[in-house]
Amino acid sequence: MPTAPTAPQDAVQDVDLLVVGGGKAGKSLAMLRAKKGERVVMVERDKIGGTCVNVACIPTKTLISAARVLREVQGAASSGVRLAEPDGSDATGLLARARTDLDALRERKEAVVGGMVAAHENVLFPGSGLELLRGTARFTGERTVEVALDDGRTRRVRGATVLINTGTTPAVPAVPGLESVPCWTSEDLLTLPELPEHLLVLGGGVIGVEMASLMGMLGVSVTLIHSGEHVLDREDADVAAEVARGLEALGVTVLTGARAQGVSRDGERTVVVTEDGRRVSGSHLLLALGRAPVTQGLGLEAAGVELTDQGFVRVNERLETTAPGVYAAGDVAGSPQFTHASWNDFRVLRDLLDGREATTAGRLVPWAVFTTPELGHVGMTEAEARRAGHEVLVATTPTAAVPRARTTGRTEGFYKVVVDARTEEVLGAAVIGDGASEVVTSVQMAMLGHLTWRQLRDAVITHPTMAEGLNIVLDTLG
Repeated sequence: MPTAPTAPQDAVQDVDLLVVGGGKAGKSLAMLRAKKGERVVMVERDKIGGTCVNVACIPTKTLISAARVLREVQGAASSGVRLAEPDGSDATGLLARARTDLDALRERKEAVVGGMVAAHENVLFPGSGLELLRGTARFTGERTVEVALDDGRTRRVRGATVLINTGTTPAVPAVPGLESVPCWTSEDLLTLPELPEHLLVLGGGVIGVEMASLMGMLGVSVTLIHSGEHVLDREDADVAAEVARGLEALGVTVLTGARAQGVSRDGERTVVVTEDGRRVSGSHLLLALGRAPVTQGLGLEAAGVELTDQGFVRVNERLETTAPGVYAAGDVAGSPQFTHASWNDFRVLRDLLDGREATTAGRLVPWAVFTTPELGHVGMTEAEARRAGHEVLVATTPTAAVPRARTTGRTEGFYKVVVDARTEEVLGAAVIGDGASEVVTSVQMAMLGHLTWRQLRDAVITHPTMAEGLNIVLDTLG
């Protein structure tokens, strides 16, 4: 496939597609259009393959998988597994004291991430025919950027079509004293510099609870500090309470209604003081208070691209910005901050650029929180459904009622399905338990197909699987 020709340093290189930021949507569109024979330039200043590959989904789930292996080994005896030393002596007690090899854990995570980065840089990108520029882009005019390359040179590129896909970065809150206290973001934590003696996690959203769960499984003492009434603010209170119980079972102390008023250092300890006067001390502090859009320094005003009040690129349902010919996708465009949402943004753009109609309107985006046990969610919460004016039926059953959960011994959690009493269609579901992130896909398919709850209840689902719990929970409605 052709590669876009390199223009002289003082000239503007014209291409068919210019992608600023190589996240999931950006890199996917760039490779696709290049394979179609278009001249494509993609600018990436930092993370080859995007945030997901480097500092989000892939490294976190690699570490969580390893932590779950440790938990399985430590609990082997409860599954009826007893191992013997070569001399025949019982090794069960030794397994129960199994601990993390931090160097090996770090090497495994870096091998997984490094392999995927190398595949993008050395195989996928060159194989598509796109030109990758390593550097920082700044818009200087209509659909035109100046790129400060990593090698010190400067390039100017103009796209007939432009996509902004710069993503987000960890948000740092304005908490008094924080500027003088050493702390980690979630990206710092994933480098595994050390295992803390006592980790303070500031924030009880998805990132906070996942990191707290991971560290708890690795044997770290953790205190999670959250300003809201319960963790995972967007969830129903009963769902959030069950997630909190899962954290506490791992040794995590969960403090809610605890807004940080100040942070200080007391010798080798970090102290967080909350508005209600609580003082919490730990060896390390993790900031897990969401992510901020990467738009500063992009020169978007020169391109005619407006931002929302929250700093995200303003787009419509076709992902068009306020500048003709310029699109934005993924986290920076205010899409739900999940890789699968960014992937769907790519599909919308793919169709639009091929002349087919597509929008983000009405799409059903599920999500999962990879705590132990997992939380999978799709559609409305019970509270959202009631606020929207639906007459609601709610079906719940403990995960322990699912035969597969009995066989694995992982019985924590519950299934909850929210139904419209008038139409009998499923409005949403939350599942807490082993494999919950997979189970909600079955609910999502039922919702996309506008099946009634009775049809889902009576579906013949393989036994024994965790998805069979959908039969069981909907049986409670009659």
